Amino acid sequence: MKKNQLLSLVVAAALGASLIGCGGSADSSSLEEGSVEINAASAGETIELTNVSYDPTRELYAAYNELFAKHYQEEFGQTVEVTQSHGGSGKQALEVANGLEADVVTLALEGDVQVVADAGLIDDGFTSEFDVDSSPYTSTIVFLVRSGNPKNIVDWDDLIREDVGVITPNPKTSGGAMWNYLAAWYFFEQQGQSDDEILESIRQLYSNVVVLDSGARGATTSFVENKQGDVLIAWENEAFLSLQEYPGEYEIVVPSVSILCQPTVAVVDEVAEKHGTTDVATEYLSYLYSDEAQEIEAQNFYRPSTKSIYDKYVTSTDSNTITEVPEDGKWINDNITLTDINHFGGWAEARATHFADGANFDSIYEQ
Repeated sequence: MKKNQLLSLVVAAALGASLIGCGGSADSSSLEEGSVEINAASAGETIELTNVSYDPTRELYAAYNELFAKHYQEEFGQTVEVTQSHGGSGKQALEVANGLEADVVTLALEGDVQVVADAGLIDDGFTSEFDVDSSPYTSTIVFLVRSGNPKNIVDWDDLIREDVGVITPNPKTSGGAMWNYLAAWYFFEQQGQSDDEILESIRQLYSNVVVLDSGARGATTSFVENKQGDVLIAWENEAFLSLQEYPGEYEIVVPSVSILCQPTVAVVDEVAEKHGTTDVATEYLSYLYSDEAQEIEAQNFYRPSTKSIYDKYVTSTDSNTITEVPEDGKWINDNITLTDINHFGGWAEARATHFADGANFDSIYEQ
Protein backbone atom coordinates (compact mmCIF):
# COMPACT_ATOMS: atom_id res chain seq x y z
CA MET A 1 0.00 0.00 0.00
CA LYS A 2 1.57 3.29 -1.14
CA LYS A 3 0.44 6.86 -0.50
CA ASN A 4 -1.18 8.38 -3.58
CA GLN A 5 -0.07 11.82 -4.64
CA LEU A 6 -3.64 12.94 -5.25
CA LEU A 7 -6.19 12.23 -2.53
CA SER A 8 -9.59 11.89 -4.17
CA LEU A 9 -12.07 10.21 -1.89
CA VAL A 10 -15.67 9.26 -2.50
CA VAL A 11 -16.72 7.64 0.76
CA ALA A 12 -19.05 7.88 3.73
CA ALA A 13 -19.40 5.70 6.77
CA ALA A 14 -22.51 4.98 8.76
CA LEU A 15 -21.21 3.95 12.18
CA GLY A 16 -23.19 2.25 14.96
CA ALA A 17 -24.56 4.42 17.74
CA SER A 18 -21.85 3.23 20.11
CA LEU A 19 -19.08 4.96 18.13
CA ILE A 20 -17.92 8.37 19.29
CA GLY A 21 -16.90 11.10 16.85
CA CYS A 22 -13.91 13.35 16.31
CA GLY A 23 -11.76 13.51 19.42
CA GLY A 24 -14.00 11.14 21.37
CA SER A 25 -13.24 7.71 22.72
CA ALA A 26 -14.96 4.40 23.32
CA ASP A 27 -13.95 1.20 25.02
CA SER A 28 -13.20 -1.62 22.62
CA SER A 29 -16.19 -3.52 24.00
CA SER A 30 -18.51 -0.90 22.52
CA LEU A 31 -17.15 -1.48 19.01
CA GLU A 32 -18.45 -4.91 18.12
CA GLU A 33 -17.57 -6.84 15.00
CA GLY A 34 -19.82 -5.80 12.17
CA SER A 35 -20.86 -2.53 13.84
CA VAL A 36 -19.36 -0.49 10.98
CA GLU A 37 -21.35 -0.46 7.78
CA ILE A 38 -20.26 1.47 4.71
CA ASN A 39 -22.60 3.09 2.22
CA ALA A 40 -21.72 4.83 -1.01
CA ALA A 41 -21.97 8.62 -0.80
CA SER A 42 -21.05 11.75 -2.65
CA ALA A 43 -17.66 13.40 -2.29
CA GLY A 44 -19.08 16.24 -0.22
CA GLU A 45 -20.12 14.08 2.71
CA THR A 46 -18.15 13.48 5.89
CA ILE A 47 -15.35 10.90 5.77
CA GLU A 48 -15.40 8.75 8.88
CA LEU A 49 -12.25 7.09 10.15
CA THR A 50 -11.77 4.68 13.07
CA ASN A 51 -8.52 4.72 15.04
CA VAL A 52 -8.03 1.83 17.48
CA SER A 53 -5.40 2.85 20.00
CA TYR A 54 -4.16 1.96 23.47
CA ASP A 55 -5.14 3.28 26.89
CA PRO A 56 -2.96 6.35 27.58
CA THR A 57 -3.43 8.07 24.20
CA ARG A 58 -6.95 9.38 24.90
CA GLU A 59 -5.88 12.96 25.55
CA LEU A 60 -3.32 12.95 22.74
CA TYR A 61 -5.77 11.87 20.06
CA ALA A 62 -8.57 14.08 21.35
CA ALA A 63 -6.26 17.02 20.53
CA TYR A 64 -4.73 15.53 17.38
CA ASN A 65 -8.04 14.58 15.78
CA GLU A 66 -9.17 18.21 15.92
CA LEU A 67 -5.87 19.34 14.38
CA PHE A 68 -6.10 16.73 11.64
CA ALA A 69 -9.72 17.53 10.79
CA LYS A 70 -8.75 21.20 10.34
CA HIS A 71 -5.71 20.25 8.25
CA TYR A 72 -7.69 17.91 6.00
CA GLN A 73 -10.48 20.42 5.44
CA GLU A 74 -7.99 23.13 4.49
CA GLU A 75 -5.81 20.86 2.33
CA PHE A 76 -8.42 18.69 0.60
CA GLY A 77 -11.73 20.44 1.20
CA GLN A 78 -13.38 17.50 2.95
CA THR A 79 -14.63 16.93 6.46
CA VAL A 80 -13.11 14.05 8.44
CA GLU A 81 -14.57 12.68 11.65
CA VAL A 82 -12.36 10.33 13.67
CA THR A 83 -13.75 7.74 16.06
CA GLN A 84 -11.46 6.52 18.83
CA SER A 85 -11.30 3.20 20.65
CA HIS A 86 -9.01 2.75 23.66
CA GLY A 87 -8.03 -0.19 25.86
CA GLY A 88 -5.09 -2.39 26.72
CA SER A 89 -2.93 -2.56 23.60
CA GLY A 90 -2.74 -6.34 23.44
CA LYS A 91 -6.49 -6.64 23.88
CA GLN A 92 -7.08 -3.96 21.23
CA ALA A 93 -4.87 -5.82 18.76
CA LEU A 94 -6.87 -9.00 19.28
CA GLU A 95 -10.14 -7.09 18.85
CA VAL A 96 -9.01 -5.78 15.47
CA ALA A 97 -7.63 -9.17 14.43
CA ASN A 98 -11.00 -10.71 15.35
CA GLY A 99 -13.13 -8.26 13.39
CA LEU A 100 -13.21 -4.80 14.98
CA GLU A 101 -13.07 -2.62 11.85
CA ALA A 102 -10.25 -0.13 12.34
CA ASP A 103 -8.98 2.00 9.47
CA VAL A 104 -5.78 2.66 11.42
CA VAL A 105 -4.17 1.27 14.55
CA THR A 106 -1.90 3.31 16.83
CA LEU A 107 -0.80 0.69 19.33
CA ALA A 108 1.74 0.52 22.13
CA LEU A 109 4.29 -1.59 20.30
CA GLU A 110 5.21 -3.18 17.01
CA GLY A 111 4.40 -6.63 18.33
CA ASP A 112 0.73 -5.74 18.81
CA VAL A 113 0.49 -4.36 15.27
CA GLN A 114 2.09 -7.61 14.10
CA VAL A 115 -0.84 -9.51 15.64
CA VAL A 116 -3.15 -7.60 13.29
CA ALA A 117 -0.77 -8.21 10.37
CA ASP A 118 -0.68 -11.92 11.18
CA ALA A 119 -4.46 -11.94 10.82
CA GLY A 120 -3.96 -10.84 7.21
CA LEU A 121 -5.25 -7.29 7.71
CA ILE A 122 -2.02 -5.29 7.34
CA ASP A 123 0.45 -5.64 4.48
CA ASP A 124 4.03 -6.71 5.12
CA GLY A 125 6.55 -3.97 5.77
CA PHE A 126 4.33 -1.76 7.94
CA THR A 127 7.29 -0.58 10.02
CA SER A 128 8.74 0.96 6.85
CA GLU A 129 5.52 2.65 5.78
CA PHE A 130 6.22 5.79 7.84
CA ASP A 131 9.35 7.42 9.23
CA VAL A 132 11.34 6.18 12.24
CA ASP A 133 10.02 2.61 12.06
CA SER A 134 6.45 3.95 11.88
CA SER A 135 6.84 5.38 15.38
CA PRO A 136 6.02 9.12 15.26
CA TYR A 137 6.56 9.55 19.01
CA THR A 138 8.20 7.55 21.77
CA SER A 139 7.97 7.24 25.53
CA THR A 140 9.69 5.47 28.40
CA ILE A 141 8.82 3.89 31.74
CA VAL A 142 9.05 5.76 35.04
CA PHE A 143 7.73 5.45 38.59
CA LEU A 144 4.90 7.49 40.08
CA VAL A 145 4.98 7.72 43.89
CA ARG A 146 3.02 9.67 46.46
CA SER A 147 4.17 13.12 47.55
CA GLY A 148 7.32 12.98 49.66
CA ASN A 149 8.10 9.46 48.37
CA PRO A 150 7.29 7.88 51.76
CA LYS A 151 8.77 4.48 50.81
CA ASN A 152 11.97 6.10 49.45
CA ILE A 153 11.65 4.38 46.08
CA VAL A 154 14.64 5.25 43.90
CA ASP A 155 15.23 2.38 41.47
CA TRP A 156 13.92 -0.98 40.27
CA ASP A 157 15.45 -2.98 43.13
CA ASP A 158 13.25 -1.04 45.57
CA LEU A 159 10.21 -2.64 43.93
CA ILE A 160 11.17 -6.09 45.21
CA ARG A 161 11.24 -5.00 48.86
CA GLU A 162 8.59 -6.70 50.99
CA ASP A 163 7.18 -3.37 52.21
CA VAL A 164 6.42 -1.98 48.73
CA GLY A 165 3.08 -2.44 46.99
CA VAL A 166 3.36 -2.21 43.21
CA ILE A 167 0.74 -1.28 40.61
CA THR A 168 1.35 -2.37 37.01
CA PRO A 169 -0.96 -3.74 34.30
CA ASN A 170 -0.99 -7.28 32.93
CA PRO A 171 1.50 -8.08 30.13
CA LYS A 172 -1.05 -10.50 28.70
CA THR A 173 -3.37 -7.63 27.77
CA SER A 174 -1.32 -4.42 28.01
CA GLY A 175 1.51 -3.30 25.76
CA GLY A 176 2.70 -0.86 28.39
CA ALA A 177 2.96 -3.73 30.85
CA MET A 178 5.32 -5.52 28.47
CA TRP A 179 7.54 -2.45 28.37
CA ASN A 180 7.43 -2.33 32.21
CA TYR A 181 8.50 -5.95 32.48
CA LEU A 182 11.34 -5.59 29.96
CA ALA A 183 12.64 -2.41 31.60
CA ALA A 184 12.79 -4.22 34.94
CA TRP A 185 14.52 -7.19 33.31
CA TYR A 186 17.14 -4.88 31.80
CA PHE A 187 17.84 -3.29 35.18
CA PHE A 188 18.51 -6.60 36.91
CA GLU A 189 20.58 -7.75 33.93
CA GLN A 190 22.69 -4.60 34.33
CA GLN A 191 23.22 -5.56 37.97
CA GLY A 192 25.07 -8.68 36.73
CA GLN A 193 22.33 -11.17 37.55
CA SER A 194 22.04 -14.44 35.64
CA ASP A 195 18.79 -15.27 33.82
CA ASP A 196 17.67 -17.44 36.74
CA GLU A 197 18.46 -14.64 39.20
CA ILE A 198 16.62 -12.12 37.02
CA LEU A 199 13.57 -14.39 36.93
CA GLU A 200 13.62 -14.57 40.71
CA SER A 201 13.87 -10.77 40.99
CA ILE A 202 10.98 -10.36 38.54
CA ARG A 203 8.99 -12.94 40.50
CA GLN A 204 9.56 -10.95 43.69
CA LEU A 205 8.47 -7.76 41.92
CA TYR A 206 5.20 -9.32 40.71
CA SER A 207 4.57 -10.90 44.10
CA ASN A 208 4.35 -7.30 45.34
CA VAL A 209 1.74 -6.33 42.74
CA VAL A 210 -1.45 -5.26 44.51
CA VAL A 211 -3.69 -5.34 41.44
CA LEU A 212 -2.94 -6.38 37.85
CA ASP A 213 -5.19 -4.22 35.67
CA SER A 214 -5.85 -5.02 32.02
CA GLY A 215 -4.49 -1.69 30.75
CA ALA A 216 -2.28 1.24 31.69
CA ARG A 217 -5.13 3.69 32.29
CA GLY A 218 -6.81 1.20 34.62
CA ALA A 219 -3.54 0.85 36.55
CA THR A 220 -3.30 4.63 36.87
CA THR A 221 -6.84 4.72 38.21
CA SER A 222 -6.01 2.03 40.79
CA PHE A 223 -3.02 4.01 42.04
CA VAL A 224 -4.18 7.62 41.73
CA GLU A 225 -7.92 7.47 42.34
CA ASN A 226 -8.29 4.28 44.36
CA LYS A 227 -5.11 4.94 46.39
CA GLN A 228 -3.82 1.38 45.99
CA GLY A 229 -0.12 0.52 46.22
CA ASP A 230 3.00 2.56 46.92
CA VAL A 231 4.32 2.93 43.37
CA LEU A 232 2.89 2.88 39.87
CA ILE A 233 5.12 1.62 37.06
CA ALA A 234 3.91 4.02 34.42
CA TRP A 235 4.21 5.33 30.92
CA GLU A 236 6.02 8.66 31.18
CA ASN A 237 3.05 10.54 29.77
CA GLU A 238 0.64 8.92 32.24
CA ALA A 239 2.87 9.97 35.13
CA PHE A 240 3.01 13.59 33.93
CA LEU A 241 -0.75 13.70 33.42
CA SER A 242 -1.14 12.64 37.07
CA LEU A 243 1.17 15.46 38.19
CA GLN A 244 -0.86 17.85 36.11
CA GLU A 245 -4.26 16.68 37.33
CA TYR A 246 -3.32 16.24 41.01
CA PRO A 247 -0.74 18.94 41.79
CA GLY A 248 1.20 18.36 44.98
CA GLU A 249 -0.05 14.79 45.47
CA TYR A 250 2.44 12.77 43.42
CA GLU A 251 6.05 12.72 42.29
CA ILE A 252 7.80 11.09 39.34
CA VAL A 253 10.93 9.08 40.03
CA VAL A 254 13.06 8.48 36.93
CA PRO A 255 14.94 5.18 37.44
CA SER A 256 18.60 4.76 36.52
CA VAL A 257 17.74 2.63 33.48
CA SER A 258 14.59 2.07 31.49
CA ILE A 259 13.52 1.26 27.95
CA LEU A 260 12.77 3.28 24.83
CA CYS A 261 9.10 2.58 24.12
CA GLN A 262 8.17 2.84 20.46
CA PRO A 263 4.40 2.89 19.86
CA THR A 264 3.71 1.81 16.28
CA VAL A 265 1.14 3.12 13.81
CA ALA A 266 -0.24 1.39 10.72
CA VAL A 267 -3.01 1.55 8.18
CA VAL A 268 -5.21 -1.54 8.46
CA ASP A 269 -4.99 -2.14 4.74
CA GLU A 270 -7.80 -4.64 4.25
CA VAL A 271 -10.31 -2.56 6.23
CA ALA A 272 -9.24 0.77 4.71
CA GLU A 273 -9.55 -0.67 1.22
CA LYS A 274 -13.01 -2.01 2.07
CA HIS A 275 -14.09 1.39 3.42
CA GLY A 276 -12.40 3.38 0.65
CA THR A 277 -10.36 5.27 3.25
CA THR A 278 -6.81 4.23 2.33
CA ASP A 279 -5.71 7.72 1.26
CA VAL A 280 -7.18 9.57 4.23
CA ALA A 281 -5.91 6.91 6.65
CA THR A 282 -2.41 7.28 5.21
CA GLU A 283 -2.60 11.06 5.50
CA TYR A 284 -3.87 10.72 9.09
CA LEU A 285 -0.75 8.81 10.11
CA SER A 286 1.63 10.84 7.96
CA TYR A 287 0.46 14.08 9.55
CA LEU A 288 1.53 12.80 12.98
CA TYR A 289 5.05 13.74 11.81
CA SER A 290 4.14 17.34 10.99
CA ASP A 291 5.58 20.08 13.20
CA GLU A 292 2.10 20.97 14.43
CA ALA A 293 1.36 17.39 15.47
CA GLN A 294 4.80 16.90 16.99
CA GLU A 295 4.16 19.91 19.22
CA ILE A 296 0.85 18.41 20.36
CA GLU A 297 2.60 15.11 21.08
CA ALA A 298 5.22 16.89 23.21
CA GLN A 299 2.54 18.91 25.00
CA ASN A 300 0.85 15.62 25.89
CA PHE A 301 4.16 14.31 27.28
CA TYR A 302 5.16 12.04 24.41
CA ARG A 303 8.72 12.34 23.10
CA PRO A 304 8.51 13.75 19.56
CA SER A 305 10.54 12.13 16.79
CA THR A 306 11.55 15.48 15.23
CA LYS A 307 14.85 16.35 16.93
CA SER A 308 14.43 20.14 16.81
CA ILE A 309 11.08 19.86 18.59
CA TYR A 310 12.36 17.20 20.99
CA ASP A 311 15.25 19.45 22.00
CA LYS A 312 12.84 22.28 22.90
CA TYR A 313 11.38 20.12 25.68
CA VAL A 314 14.59 18.72 27.23
CA THR A 315 15.21 19.85 30.80
CA SER A 316 18.65 20.81 32.09
CA THR A 317 18.00 19.52 35.61
CA ASP A 318 20.13 16.70 36.99
CA SER A 319 17.47 15.57 39.46
CA ASN A 320 15.65 12.30 38.84
CA THR A 321 12.73 13.37 41.01
CA ILE A 322 10.03 15.51 39.40
CA THR A 323 7.49 17.09 41.75
CA GLU A 324 5.56 19.23 39.26
CA VAL A 325 5.15 19.88 35.57
CA PRO A 326 7.89 22.44 34.77
CA GLU A 327 6.54 25.93 34.16
CA ASP A 328 8.89 26.38 31.20
CA GLY A 329 7.49 23.23 29.56
CA LYS A 330 10.87 21.48 29.52
CA TRP A 331 9.85 18.08 30.86
CA ILE A 332 11.99 15.53 28.97
CA ASN A 333 14.61 14.06 31.32
CA ASP A 334 17.55 12.60 29.40
CA ASN A 335 19.37 11.64 32.59
CA ILE A 336 18.52 7.98 32.06
CA THR A 337 20.05 5.02 30.24
CA LEU A 338 17.58 3.48 27.78
CA THR A 339 17.73 0.09 26.14
CA ASP A 340 15.36 -0.83 23.30
CA ILE A 341 13.52 -3.86 21.98
CA ASN A 342 16.49 -4.88 19.84
CA HIS A 343 18.31 -5.77 23.06
CA PHE A 344 15.72 -8.53 23.49
CA GLY A 345 16.00 -9.77 19.89
CA GLY A 346 12.99 -7.84 18.56
CA TRP A 347 9.34 -8.34 19.41
CA ALA A 348 8.95 -11.84 17.98
CA GLU A 349 11.73 -13.18 20.19
CA ALA A 350 10.68 -11.10 23.21
CA ARG A 351 7.13 -12.43 23.01
CA ALA A 352 8.26 -16.01 22.63
CA THR A 353 10.70 -15.78 25.54
CA HIS A 354 8.71 -13.70 27.98
CA PHE A 355 5.01 -13.36 27.16
CA ALA A 356 3.78 -16.39 25.20
CA ASP A 357 1.74 -19.02 26.99
CA GLY A 358 4.11 -20.97 29.22
CA ALA A 359 6.95 -18.44 28.77
CA ASN A 360 8.81 -16.54 31.49
CA PHE A 361 5.95 -14.37 32.71
CA ASP A 362 3.68 -17.38 33.17
CA SER A 363 6.45 -19.17 35.03
CA ILE A 364 6.79 -16.43 37.65
CA TYR A 365 3.21 -15.18 37.99
CA GLU A 366 0.30 -17.38 38.95
CA GLN A 367 -2.78 -16.05 37.21
